[in-house]
Amino acid sequence: MEILYLLILLAVLIAGVIAWAFLWSIRSGQFDDLEGPAHRILMDEDESPKHAADQPPETKPAPRSD
Repeated sequence: MEILYLLILLAVLIAGVIAWAFLWSIRSGQFDDLEGPAHRILMDEDESPKHAADQPPETKPAPRSD
């Protein structure tokens, strides 16, 4: 019978920790924007990245012959 008291106490403590974690996550803004990151992954970037192959090669000035 004494084990029931211990188990009830542990269940109440665990429920309290879960409730605290849930309230903390709400207050810190974890659930503010649930769909934004999912849409951001699917969106294409407007600007294409600039690769070295896309740019013209640099020309070096010819050496001067004085």
